[in-house]
Amino acid sequence: MQNQTNTVAAEAPPAPAPGPHHSPWPAVLSIAIGAFALVTTEFLPVGLLPAVAAELGVTEGVAGMMVTIPGLVAALAAILVTVGIGKTDRRYVLWGLTGTMLLSNLLVALAQSFPLVLLGRALLGVGVGGFWALGPALSTRLVPPGAEPRALSMIFAGVSLGTVAGVPAGALVGELFGWRVAFYAGAVVALLVVLTQMRLLPALPAKGAVTFRQLPEMLRVPKARLGIFITMLVFIGQFAAYTYITPFLAQKAHLDAKTISVLLLVYGAAGLVGNVIGGKILARSVRAGLITTGVVMGVSTALLPLLGTGLVGATLLVVVWGIAFGMMPMSVQTWIFQAAPHAMESGGAVFVTTAQIALSSGALVGGLAVDHLGVSSAMVVGGVLALTMAAVTLLWARDGDQPATKLHAVH
Repeated sequence: MQNQTNTVAAEAPPAPAPGPHHSPWPAVLSIAIGAFALVTTEFLPVGLLPAVAAELGVTEGVAGMMVTIPGLVAALAAILVTVGIGKTDRRYVLWGLTGTMLLSNLLVALAQSFPLVLLGRALLGVGVGGFWALGPALSTRLVPPGAEPRALSMIFAGVSLGTVAGVPAGALVGELFGWRVAFYAGAVVALLVVLTQMRLLPALPAKGAVTFRQLPEMLRVPKARLGIFITMLVFIGQFAAYTYITPFLAQKAHLDAKTISVLLLVYGAAGLVGNVIGGKILARSVRAGLITTGVVMGVSTALLPLLGTGLVGATLLVVVWGIAFGMMPMSVQTWIFQAAPHAMESGGAVFVTTAQIALSSGALVGGLAVDHLGVSSAMVVGGVLALTMAAVTLLWARDGDQPATKLHAVH
C-alpha cells in the first residue's frame, strides 16, 4: 500500500559499494518502477469494478473481492516470504516477486469466470506481500551510507506515481478498450519491470535470515500495539470507501466513465499535496497528524452521500479526501517508527501484514455494505471508521505530541 513499506528495516548487511564508475541509482530506480507497477496492479480493479461485474455476472460488492483477495494473501505472504527465502540472493527473490505480477495480470485478462479472476488476484498477493516486506529495505542496501533517505524517496515516488497516474490510467484504458486490455497492459508493464530488474540489479546476498521467533518483537511495545490498532481502523475505513468510489460516482454523482477517470487522477494528485501538508504537521506533533488525518478523511467520505451527488460537490470532497489519503500512511508509520525503532527489522513484516489485512478487510466490509445497503453506505462506513481512529488517538495517544524526528534512522 502507498508508503507502508517505510517501516521495513534492512534485513541483511549492506551490499558491497558499487565501483567508482557504477552508479547505484539505476538499480534503485528499477525497484521504484516495480513499486509503481505493483500499486497500479493492486488497485487496478477500483476503476474497473462495474465493467468486470457486468461481464462476469457478479455484483459490484462481490467484484470488490478483486481487492480483498490479494490483500489477504499479501498479509500472509509478507511473513512467509520474509522467513521462507532464508539466505537466497535477494535479487532473485525480487525477480520472482515481480514475475507473479506478470502471471497474475495475464490470468485475469484471460479468465472466463470470476473464480479464475480471483485466482489470478491471489497470485498477485504473493508478489505484493513479499515485495513490500523486502523491496524498500533492499533499496537502502544499494546506496552509500547517508543516501538511504534519497533511495526510499525514489521508492515512494513510484508508489505516489502509481496512485496518481496508474489507477486512473487503467480506468481510462478499460473505458476505451475494455477491462481485459487494462490487465494485458499491466502484464506488459510487469514484463518490462522484470527485464529492467534483471539488467540493473546487482547481487544482493543475504548473510542472515529472519525467523518466526523474531516477528512479534514489535508487538511487545504498548505504543506500537496502539499504532497497529490505529492502522487497522484507518486502513479499513479508507478501503471500505475507496474500493467503491467508482460505482458511487457513477450511480450517485451521475458522472460518466471518462469524468470519473479524471477525478481519480485529481484524487491521486491531492494525495501528493497531502504528503506535504502531513509532513509539516508531523514535524510539530505526530499525534496531531493522526487526528487531522482521521478527521479530514472521516468528514469528507461521510459527507459524500449528502453533498457529493453532483460534479462540483463530488470533486471538492474527493479532493479533500485525497489530501487525507496522502497524509494517512506517513502519519501511521511515523507513530510506529517512534514507538519501536529498535524492533523494525523484525517488525516490518508484521506491519505489512497488518496493513494488508486491514486493506482487504476494508474492501470486504465495504462490499457487504454495498450489497445490502447500497453504494452510499460504503462511504459512510469508511467515514465512521476514520473518525473513530481520530477519537482513539485523541483519547489514548497521550505521548505522541513530540515531532517526527530522524524519520529514517531505523534503516
